[in-house]
Amino acid sequence: MINGVTIKVNIDDCLRRALQEDITGEDVSTNAVMREKKNGIAELICKQDGVICGLEIFERVFQLLDENTIFKTEFKDGDFVHKGELIGIVAGDIRVILSGERTALNYLQRMSGIATFTREMAAELAGSGTKLLDTRKTTPNMRVFEKYAVKVGGGNNHRYNLSDGLMLKDNHIGAAGSITRAVEMAKEYAPFVRKIEVEVETLEQLDEALAAGADIIMLDNMDYEAMREAVRRTGGRAELECSGNVTKERLKEIAKIGVDYVSAGALTYGAPVMDISLKNLTPTE
Repeated sequence: MINGVTIKVNIDDCLRRALQEDITGEDVSTNAVMREKKNGIAELICKQDGVICGLEIFERVFQLLDENTIFKTEFKDGDFVHKGELIGIVAGDIRVILSGERTALNYLQRMSGIATFTREMAAELAGSGTKLLDTRKTTPNMRVFEKYAVKVGGGNNHRYNLSDGLMLKDNHIGAAGSITRAVEMAKEYAPFVRKIEVEVETLEQLDEALAAGADIIMLDNMDYEAMREAVRRTGGRAELECSGNVTKERLKEIAKIGVDYVSAGALTYGAPVMDISLKNLTPTE
């Protein structure tokens, strides 16, 4: 559940921008057929099986257009819904329902698609000690929604943004001159409470990162054999994260290797949207 304060402080502006993108002047189609206020209801119908996510966001879009709009549902984020199921009913000014429909559905469909895909991916790791993480590979201005959807689907969030964690990737290492120097500089600059993560592509780089005192080491695009050797060499001295070319089909084998985390950008950029429709709009007066 998204806290109401969180919505008003961090999310309302995003929703307003999305509405402004869709209604730059007026909703010509709606104004053509609905010249004055008339109340009505519309049904939110699931058109495929999946994990619903973003119900409060869906509702909030309409309420930003008219605070008297009502959305009634017995479901909550994270529930599994089935094709043909009635998820809820939107009631209020028909003009508001028509004008807000697309924007509200865009959020709900996108977030539900990510939650559904994440749950499928997380199921492949069930029973293992490996946690599924997302990445910063999110749609611009959609990160708060997409990362929330990952959590609803049973995944875990990696750092939220550049201010949230210290990760030394290949270009940071290139800028510093070496892994050793990059870690030294990070320890000098960052507060002691921050962990330092280092991206490596070879076992030689792994050894250097371990010697430098990295807290977390990301194994980037390593094959299974190299990852097994990385786990052996590390021996618990640092946490290990597998990243790069992570697909659903590879997750079980990766989990067997014994890494602590597996991160997949595909959770957010590769998830299909879930098919959900607002149908059967009917006047109530």
